[in-house]
Amino acid sequence: QVQLVESGGGLVQPGGSLRLSCAASGTILNINPMGWYRQAPGKERELVAITSSHTTNYADSVKGRFTISRDSVKNTVYLQMNSLKPKDTAVYYCNYVTSFRRQYWGQGTQVTVSS
Repeated sequence: QVQLVESGGGLVQPGGSLRLSCAASGTILNINPMGWYRQAPGKERELVAITSSHTTNYADSVKGRFTISRDSVKNTVYLQMNSLKPKDTAVYYCNYVTSFRRQYWGQGTQVTVSS
């Protein structure tokens, strides 16, 4: 069983930065994808960034502003978010996909970008 615990959300002004963390427990393989999705009010959940030992992908809307990184020793994935905009406001969810394509989700952490 995999458990994901996010931290690091909060309120930040436009142009500011936040760093999200997601600590995973259970059987975690670096070859499997782990990353971040977000869901804004009234919208569908969307991919933000995801990484594995093979590749890293970002949503076009965050390229150049967000950076995903992964510590395979700590089983933790990070999302450094810079130049935040009000449209980045959402609940951010950590995600991990096993070798059998089963998905696990964290409980979510709120990010609010507002002046």
